[in-house]
Amino acid sequence: MLEFLSSPSAFLRAMDVGIPDGVAEPFEAYWQREGLATSAALDRAGTPWVRQFDRFGGRIDELLFPPAYWTMLHTSYRAGAVWRALEESMPAAYAIGYLTCYYDVGLYCPHTVSLGTAAAVAKYAAPEVRERFLPALLRRNDAVWQGATWMTEARGGSDLGATVETLAQQTPDGWRLTGDKYFCSNVGAELAVVAARPEGAPPGVRGLALFLTPRLRSDGTLNYHVRRLKDKIATRSVPTGEVELDRSEAYFLGEPGHGIYHILEVLNLSRVSNSVGAVALMQRALADACSFATGREIFGTKLIDQPLMRHQITQKIADLRAAFALAWEPVRIAEEVWREPAPRYSERFQCFRVLVHLAKYWTAELAVQAAKWAMEVNGGMGTLAEFGVERHLREAMILNIWEGPPHRQIIDGFEALERKGGYRLLLDHLTPYADAALLEAHRRRLEAHFALPADQQAAQMEDIFSALAQFTAAALASKYPALSMA
Repeated sequence: MLEFLSSPSAFLRAMDVGIPDGVAEPFEAYWQREGLATSAALDRAGTPWVRQFDRFGGRIDELLFPPAYWTMLHTSYRAGAVWRALEESMPAAYAIGYLTCYYDVGLYCPHTVSLGTAAAVAKYAAPEVRERFLPALLRRNDAVWQGATWMTEARGGSDLGATVETLAQQTPDGWRLTGDKYFCSNVGAELAVVAARPEGAPPGVRGLALFLTPRLRSDGTLNYHVRRLKDKIATRSVPTGEVELDRSEAYFLGEPGHGIYHILEVLNLSRVSNSVGAVALMQRALADACSFATGREIFGTKLIDQPLMRHQITQKIADLRAAFALAWEPVRIAEEVWREPAPRYSERFQCFRVLVHLAKYWTAELAVQAAKWAMEVNGGMGTLAEFGVERHLREAMILNIWEGPPHRQIIDGFEALERKGGYRLLLDHLTPYADAALLEAHRRRLEAHFALPADQQAAQMEDIFSALAQFTAAALASKYPALSMA
């Protein structure tokens, strides 16, 4: 019963999603053999630490993880969580991401930000910069370079136009960055794409630019310093720290005046990853709940055989299918549009952007609810760290905040729905899968909302956005096979 829940590859196959040949079996075998134990040990150990100096006083900023961590991390790099996106397809790469997140959702963050880095370099770096750095990001062995995406500073991340103070100065020797980045995931990466404001640029988002910053300067010394690592509630498998940039060497990406588009492209790829990871976490939480319910007997009846529990599981499986459909649609469309140059985006890209916000918002919320429910099914055992069920809830809460919390997704999503005409593009996209009367009802509701005064629009956004996300998920779910407890 429910074999598709206990294996991420079985679930993807049940949903008719292709997995690259020769990947699933060895990948899952590694995780069952040693990856799960490594992941659990890292979570229990808490925040890793950074060795800032060598014994002679030289600054090295070395992240200290046990060797098993690097084995766990490189498993997904070798399988193609990054290189397949550029050399095969986005869906192939995100399938590897799904497999990874089922076992450790935090571990997928390094692969996610490395993919964002690689995509930005492939699209926007000068030819000589691309030829120098991109091959290292696409290696298929343990010598692969990692990437990172550093936008946020201490005053916040949602309003980048007001909060990014990192200064970019053009010198005879190239660009130099000076400033502090506050939330730097994958802080030990060899390369990072960094939001900064060129000297003399206008205020607001129009003055931002995206830069590629190596970990090492051209002379081999450190190009930035790690002030400290963050003590987070979860996702200990990705090191997050604070970075000090002090005239750090950097390379301009893209065209002047278009930096905010480049930044948002990177963020949107990460939001796609976040949605995929949220669904994988949902599946894992459901699998843990069903495993416990199968073994637990209450008042002479197995918990899983009790009518209320069976009804709840049936509903959670339906939620999982709909969440996957909503998350996977941006994956499919990303393959078509990710190479489109900013800001000359097609209508297909604008539809992609709407779907990204809807998926990130709704799948993250469903992941929290699924993780909470799994704890409830396990009862007191679900609250104990030694059994790992409570970890799903801790990590789901991170997914709700990474790459913009729900509030941000709603506001940015409505901007895309209204100003970019995205609601028409979305509803047209859903026409083959949705009831015509429901489509028209959502169209009328959205148009009536857009006609409201600005303050009233803002106050009522969430109800409209939530209903639209659920409707979109349900419509897209019709594309996928039904799943059941049988």
